[in-house]
Formats: sequence, C-alpha cells, structure tokens
Amino acid sequence: MKTSEQNDQVIGGLAAVGAYVLWGIMPIYWKLIHGASSEEVLAHRIIWSFVFMILVILFTKSTKKLREDFRAIFTDFKRLLIIASASVVITVNWYTFIWAVDNDHVIQASLGYYINPLISVLLGVFFLKEKLSMWQIISVLLALIGVLIMTFQAGVFPWISLTLAVSFGLYGLLKKTVHLAAMTGLTIETLIITPVALIYILFFDSNASSSFSTAKPGLALLLMGAGVITAIPLLLFAAGANRISLAMIGFFQYIAPTLMLILGTLLYHEPFDSEHLLSFILIWVSLVLFTLSRTRWLKQIEDKIFHKKNAENLPISKS
Repeated sequence: MKTSEQNDQVIGGLAAVGAYVLWGIMPIYWKLIHGASSEEVLAHRIIWSFVFMILVILFTKSTKKLREDFRAIFTDFKRLLIIASASVVITVNWYTFIWAVDNDHVIQASLGYYINPLISVLLGVFFLKEKLSMWQIISVLLALIGVLIMTFQAGVFPWISLTLAVSFGLYGLLKKTVHLAAMTGLTIETLIITPVALIYILFFDSNASSSFSTAKPGLALLLMGAGVITAIPLLLFAAGANRISLAMIGFFQYIAPTLMLILGTLLYHEPFDSEHLLSFILIWVSLVLFTLSRTRWLKQIEDKIFHKKNAENLPISKS
C-alpha cells in the first residue's frame, strides 16, 4: 500500500512539474507565430482549446460527466454567471500574456506569475474572509515595495504583471466557488467564449483567412496547436494536484515564472537593470517568507512575539 502511494506521489509530482515547465516555456511557442495578431492568436487559442477538449472528453469517455456538469451549470443562473465570469477573466489573462510575449515583455509576464500567489491571498482575505498571519502580511508588503520600486525607480508601471496576477487570481477564486472538474470546467469555459472568438475571426479579422490559406500551412498548424498547448498543462496540473499536497504545488508554481525570467533575459535579451533586480529580489524574499509562513518555526516566533506583546499589555494585579 505504501509503495502504491509513493508511486502515486511520484506520478503527481512529475505531472505538476511538467505542467509548470510547459507554462514556463510557453513564450517560445507564441514567439513562433509570426504573421498573426495577438487578437487572432487569442481567438484561435480559444476555438482550438474547445475542439481539443471535446476530443479529450470523447477519448476518455467522459461525455456523461460533461453532460451532468453542463446541466448543473446551465440550470443554475448563479453558477452560470460565475463560470461565464471565469471564461471572461481567463480570456483577459490569455490575451495579456500573448500580447506581452509578442511585444517583448516576457520579464513583466514572469513578474506577474511571481506575485500571483500573493494576489490570490489578498483576494481570499477580501472575498472569503480568510485571515493573514504576521509573516504573510510582511510578505505582501515586501512584494508591494518591489512593485513600487519598479514603478517609480525603473519608470515602468507593471500593468502587464498586475493584469496577469489579478486576472489569474480572480480566475482561481471563481473556479473555487463553482466547483467543477478541470476537464469539464475548461470545456464549458471555452464553449462559452468560443462563439465570440468565431465572430471575431469571421467578421472582424481581415487577416484570418490568410492564416489558414495553403500559402501559410505552418502558421495554420501553429494556430491549431495553440489549443493543445493550452489544454495539456491544465490536464497535467489537474493530475498532479489530485495526487500531491497543496504545499508541494505551492513550491512547484515558481518554476514557470523562473523559466520565463530566464527566457526574457538570456534568450530574448530584454532589459533587466538594477531596479528590476532589486524589485525581483524583494518579491523573491517575500515569496520565500510566504512559502515558509506556515512552518512550525515561524509560527513559534510569531506566537512568542504576540505573547510578549500581550504580556506587556496585561494590567498589573494588586495584591
């Protein structure tokens, strides 16, 4: 039994790492798509993600589960509104990322996914009434200082980073409240937004027809492949999340932005000066502190600090 559980943990860990590695090197794929606008790439990403997910559903014989989830969502207006909002939010996230890569802002994209866990924590505080520990508050403040340094010293407001972080954080929050399996959830989300993508390609994008012409078969294949590279990491992540602990998932999630940062600096030679470095160092420190905030060692230090303060504020008893 223990061997079986250990094998399950290994498979889960490999699946999660695979998902984050694919997300981390995804800028390479978007850079390959020349001749198509960010809007067109987004539209094809949505459409072919839906097509690929339908094929996955059929291959895994999950049509019954899809029908059940579909019926549950479309007969409950509140859940339908939530999943529709999730579709819009993830579309914003996808477009921002594609545009950032296309316009040489891979480093800003990596920053967005570094601060995403902290944004998710703040969303949990505001919407789910979750409480922050002292160390988590300090980690959020350090990240905020890092963002402010980039804004005022480097002279660049990191709107790309914040859009990616907030949109993905909201997406996670919405998905948490609607309770859908990863496979059927992504299928329904892309189903909701696919009609808009089709309308854009058919009526508003004058270059769409040229992308699928025989003169550019390579571009057409890359656009179709956008659905595959979108769905596969999500499926790997779902497989990993079901087998390993949340703490391990939290540790692995920094693989993707780290790979993006390496690509942005070494492969695409984007500017990375001392102000950027200072901002990233503060955010890295905040993430380490945030990751360790639930460890026994830091909890004991926090307890000692607050116990000391409470002791100092206790009234002196009269004998």
